[in-house]
Amino acid sequence: MKLLSATPSPYARKVRIALAEKGLAFELVTEVPWDGDTSAPAYNPLGKIPVLILDDGRSVYESSYILEWLEAKCPEPPLLPADVDGRLEARRLEVIADGVCDATVLTLFERMRGEGCSAPWLARQRRKIEAGTAALAAAVAPGARFALGDAFGLADIAIGSTLGYLSLRLPDFDWPAAHPALADWFARISTRPSFASTVPAPQGFRDRVV
Repeated sequence: MKLLSATPSPYARKVRIALAEKGLAFELVTEVPWDGDTSAPAYNPLGKIPVLILDDGRSVYESSYILEWLEAKCPEPPLLPADVDGRLEARRLEVIADGVCDATVLTLFERMRGEGCSAPWLARQRRKIEAGTAALAAAVAPGARFALGDAFGLADIAIGSTLGYLSLRLPDFDWPAAHPALADWFARISTRPSFASTVPAPQGFRDRVV
């Protein structure tokens, strides 16, 4: 398999972590999805990454769907709790985490407009980011080894990827100071090999985005 990825993307990082945790071999193909020569549209009609390209040439895209696909096709080790309520809670936390990342991306693009950026728009995204991060902090018990239950899983992947992205892209949002127990959990989970090997890094855009 091949994975189309971008170095800062929290969505691609979720998939990279899941593939590593399941012990699945893949070739990492790093691109800048905003540049005109990206190969993403050849595999995803929406032109977005991550995209998992299967051995037979078919493609699976959109991070949450890729994770669902992996869980169905490669169920060991499981990344979702066995009970229904646990699975639903893990999905709920993923929705919040992805929403925080979405608002962060919108913030970055709006800031690219320079003097023409909208202060009300930025404030709206900031409210989402702060409220979403607070909700994630409330879900992780102080001192917990894992975000949900007694096993590593989707909640850890989603929350950890989001916090790493916030630290990279929004250094002006001091979420560790606001949520020290969550910061302690993040420090612990970040030592896991699948996290340590996928630390996000910025990429430059060659083509104009806004």
